[in-house]
Amino acid sequence: MSLSRLCEMEMAERFAYYGVSSNLITYLTGPLAQSTATAAENVNAWSGVASLLPLFGAFLADSFLGRYRAIIIASLIYVLGLGLLTLSAVLLSGSTSECQNTSCSANQFQVIFFFFSLYLIALGQGGHKPCVQAFGADQFDSQHPQESKLKSSFFNWWYFGMCMGTFVTLTVLNYIQDNLNWILGFGIPCILMVVALVVFLLGTKIYRYSLKGEEKSPFLRIGQVFVTAVRNWRITPSAIALEEEARGTLPHQSSEQFKFLNKALLASNGSKGYGKVCSVGEVEEAKALLRLVPIWTTCLVYAIVFAQSSTFFTKQGVTMDRSVVADFQIPAASLQSFISLAIVLTIPIYDRIFVPIARTFTRKPAGITMLQRIGTGMFLSAASMTGATLVEMKRLKTAEEYGLVDKPNVTIPMSVWWLIPQYALLGVSEAFTMVGLQEFFYDQVPTELRSVGLSLYLSIFGVGSFLSSFLISAIENATGGDGRDSWFANNLNKGHLDYFYWLLAGLSFIQLVVYLYFAKSYIYNRGNAS
Repeated sequence: MSLSRLCEMEMAERFAYYGVSSNLITYLTGPLAQSTATAAENVNAWSGVASLLPLFGAFLADSFLGRYRAIIIASLIYVLGLGLLTLSAVLLSGSTSECQNTSCSANQFQVIFFFFSLYLIALGQGGHKPCVQAFGADQFDSQHPQESKLKSSFFNWWYFGMCMGTFVTLTVLNYIQDNLNWILGFGIPCILMVVALVVFLLGTKIYRYSLKGEEKSPFLRIGQVFVTAVRNWRITPSAIALEEEARGTLPHQSSEQFKFLNKALLASNGSKGYGKVCSVGEVEEAKALLRLVPIWTTCLVYAIVFAQSSTFFTKQGVTMDRSVVADFQIPAASLQSFISLAIVLTIPIYDRIFVPIARTFTRKPAGITMLQRIGTGMFLSAASMTGATLVEMKRLKTAEEYGLVDKPNVTIPMSVWWLIPQYALLGVSEAFTMVGLQEFFYDQVPTELRSVGLSLYLSIFGVGSFLSSFLISAIENATGGDGRDSWFANNLNKGHLDYFYWLLAGLSFIQLVVYLYFAKSYIYNRGNAS
């Protein structure tokens, strides 16, 4: 019962978040009249902030508030942001209706108010996102054999529920935004978040809560390891070896990694005297966090690719034939629903068919390791960008053949269904990489830092969005000017998204090679590689 309430809240939050993010580029280039490149940069910047703020929210939750209180506070901020965003749409709708036949755009106050509301939503999401999932995983008792086994499946089905909420958003809400009005399109997620918060509060008495012990904050413990190791930089390896022998061998082969941190086992003047001495466990915690850095870094290109589905993929769809039946066109942003649909279809197959089969060969509870799962998704992501490049080349060729290069408002006679494979492949890659990253960063950090662990996974996509924005800006400046159309020209028929996609595909394959190198040498914390 407690898990069902948490899943309902997460589905409502994903409905709200994607209700804003999935069609944001359409709102920016439409009612706010921004250029394609500027709108893409703004979407990426906002997505980046929304994905980095969970680091701050998780820190507050794990250090001071606790996950339960953090969820409530974040949800209230979220609802406030959605309410103000709806109000900004009302104000903009009123001012543009007064223009009647003359063209007009939003005034400065309306733009500032819109972006204030938008970033307030990002702040709410920053506290909500890492805490709800970590709070859900806390409902399993790690000491109970059956519940411990079910925890791996929990991440699969949690993501399944998230994608169901996203799927409904992309199929229903985007249609409302494109064909009815933006006021309803922003107002419905606000109402749904209010209902979800009430449902969450009704379950207060049945949740399991993690009780904080009297021990020192994990941030202070880990920070102390690095400070002590730096202070002891003069200590010789032989002194460290003697201390290790006196205390007993450090756990498995991890003692051979980041050996400089072993200096924290000694006081500043050797084996005794003044200065803080760290325990073996504290040194191992610091090493566990340090081992995450190469994995985190080698996932950034995947995050850049991930950012394209809500920006340039959508703008591609706008130019193509989106007719389904005589008088109905599928909204371009709704094509993202095929990502969610692919995930919804892939996860049950993965959990119920693939894992049991793989388990018989590998003898691992989860079938394959978390890092193997992440790497598989990276390969599929690179394949998706390769496919996207080929489709964009065909779209440009079709526009040229029909003489539509200089007619950006005329629909290109090429079915939008050509885009489905790139969306579907990206969805399958998410089912592998995203769920794998969630489980990996939750499992491989100290127990008290699991909200922070999940926020580290989210921060990959925050930094990835910023890198995507930087890449777009740099390419825009390098390829535009002097009367030339940039790769991201407002008239996509004159642009070269295919070049951009080729670049991302190449970077994705390079990233995969580097990732495999680090993944192969990774030492799992607590001996858990499943």
